Amino acid sequence: MKPVAVVAVAAESALGSDRAAYSVGAPGEIPTTAIVEDELLRAAGLVKPRVARAMAPLDRAVESAESLLRRVLESIGRSLDQELANWRHLRVGVCLGTSSGAMGSLTRALSLRVAGEPLSRPLARQSPYFGPLVAVGSALGVEPSESVQVLAACASSAIAIGLGCRWLELDAADVVIAGGYDVVSSFVAAGFESIGATSDRTPAPFRVGRDGMSLGEGACVLALVRGRDAGAGCRRWVRGFGASADAVHVTAPDRTGSGLARAARRALEDAGTSSSDVELVSAHATATPYNDPAEALALGAVLGAQVKSAVVHPFKAVIGHTLGASSALELAAAFDAMERGVLPAALGEGALDASCDVRLLGKNEAGTPRVALKLSAAFGGANAALVASLEQGNGGARAPHAVQIATIGIPALELDAEGVAPRTRLTAAQLARMDRLSALAVAAAARAFEAVPELDRARAGVVVGTAGATLENNEAFDRRFRERGAKGAEPRRFPPTSPNLPAGQVSIAFGLGGPSLAVGGSLAASIEALIVAHDLIAAGDTEAVIVVAAEDVGTTVRDVWAAAGWPLPAAGAVAAVLRKRDEGAALDRNQLKEAQRRALAADGRLGSAPGYPAFLAALGVEHPESPSHQ
Repeated sequence: MKPVAVVAVAAESALGSDRAAYSVGAPGEIPTTAIVEDELLRAAGLVKPRVARAMAPLDRAVESAESLLRRVLESIGRSLDQELANWRHLRVGVCLGTSSGAMGSLTRALSLRVAGEPLSRPLARQSPYFGPLVAVGSALGVEPSESVQVLAACASSAIAIGLGCRWLELDAADVVIAGGYDVVSSFVAAGFESIGATSDRTPAPFRVGRDGMSLGEGACVLALVRGRDAGAGCRRWVRGFGASADAVHVTAPDRTGSGLARAARRALEDAGTSSSDVELVSAHATATPYNDPAEALALGAVLGAQVKSAVVHPFKAVIGHTLGASSALELAAAFDAMERGVLPAALGEGALDASCDVRLLGKNEAGTPRVALKLSAAFGGANAALVASLEQGNGGARAPHAVQIATIGIPALELDAEGVAPRTRLTAAQLARMDRLSALAVAAAARAFEAVPELDRARAGVVVGTAGATLENNEAFDRRFRERGAKGAEPRRFPPTSPNLPAGQVSIAFGLGGPSLAVGGSLAASIEALIVAHDLIAAGDTEAVIVVAAEDVGTTVRDVWAAAGWPLPAAGAVAAVLRKRDEGAALDRNQLKEAQRRALAADGRLGSAPGYPAFLAALGVEHPESPSHQ
């Protein structure tokens, strides 16, 4: 790709605001952790109540992701006023990633439901995953021309930054605000503790005896522009992006590291650079038993002999695992290290694990790292990688690919596990155990794939669009949490609270190795998914994408949507396969944007209910009961 300039960064973490939030320190310094024992998590009954809070002692009961996001967006706006004075008159795209979105608002809404009290309209409208995005327009002082919320768990902001780069490359925007955010709630902390992912001591990535991570919270956004629009002195560049799926397991990494390695290779190829140029690796480094060795294997496969000299920086041990914000904050830390002339140290004690053959430093050293590789992995087997540098490098512009509709499936309202299983890599029993949203997505994908048996699935991706996301699963987990306390939180119920799980389940069921993510930035999430899939294909990130519109509509969604005054989305799912055009008519992105605009202007109505009917209408299907295969 043609290098993208980073003209401003705004951030909040437990270390402070803006540059302090991602500072790696000076040569000779030894990092210290911002992770501490948290009174609120202790009071909620957690056994390992350690977290790195991003915000000063405020009333946590009323603190929200929206307020954190607003502060960071206002900061990036002030920075852009200095760097690019006319930016509000340009086409501004906003692409943000999150893992838990408006979980604080949602759990407050759920507590009111339990008490039998009515939901106010403001709280109801803040409770879906896209609730915090209400802050975007007022905080920036401009309504975005492009807007996407990536729901890809811990890889969310890496994918968001990658999509932002693609918008600039495809001339869909002139300025892009990309990054991610997350606030730690008792709900999320109890969930990670229930699946055994957290530690009661300082995380020790890649070292013997590591036993998990500690959560952190924060937000980080980057202002991206084309190189020609950056000042002559710009020293921060995103040069490459790659994404892939493990297609192995929804919560555990592919232990061979091959999925993550594919994403890294794609990013390096996209950047037009060699693995021998990588001097700094911003690692995912969760300090969990299986993730670290898998990441080390991926690095060894990608970097070869360079793995012995490239310094690995596991920043989560310092600021906590900030989930949807982690990739953006860690990328910013890599820029900070390169600008300071620092090879950053790795926090943690103990010997290096023999299965993690990477280079860690005990204290910061002076150096001149010029190229950094950022790695990210997530629930659902989603992987992403970015290449960052202080120099523009050799990447060049590429002609965009035309995109066409390969097929549109029949809507699925239920999962017939026995009927679907023979068309997947899963058994009927495995399918029957899925949460309803994932089951609907897999059922819809199976119907679409019937018409394209020639598709190379190992190179295809999946994008799921959902407005209601996992609210029904969240309510089920929250209910047990309230009834039994943190010690009674059920590990099997937590993974389905991640909106990226349906995309991961589709990847696993059909062996899809391309980009894997969910999106949901508005009521028109189903059309948002079509636009994102179009852009991934047009930019060459994949040759085909299975796009799924899915909504699990139960009592929680009904109550929240009714209180918000929104039209209820149609329950069920439908899938379409988009691919690089070889012949025939091309899918018009402008047509999709117009459908999205009309859907939002009508509060979700597009001559039909939101959800899969709007998805089909955007594709020109008049009779949703029997879409035609094209």
